[in-house]
Amino acid sequence: MVVRNEDREYQKLEGGCRRKVLAYSDNIMNVELLFEKGGKGAMHSHPHEQIGYVIEGSLVFHEEGKEDVTLHTGDTYIVAPNVKHGIDCLTEVKLLDIFTPMREDFI
Repeated sequence: MVVRNEDREYQKLEGGCRRKVLAYSDNIMNVELLFEKGGKGAMHSHPHEQIGYVIEGSLVFHEEGKEDVTLHTGDTYIVAPNVKHGIDCLTEVKLLDIFTPMREDFI
């Protein structure tokens, strides 16, 4: 399967964020996110394992029980299932998040 980014549309979310679901199967999903400068990804958790990649920008990454970390273009993070996490955007930010299994709540 091939998914062209231009064929997918962004969904506007809270916190100065837009989300675009790209490709997915029952086992895995990738999602592109755009945040405005000052945008926030509120602290939350989910039963999915997540890997994120900072395509552009800088953000502060929060993970329950750990010190906050500032991430920049090219940095990656991993979140275990059911661990609370969130972000505060220092600049405009573009992320690629990958989830396993796929997030049915995003469809």
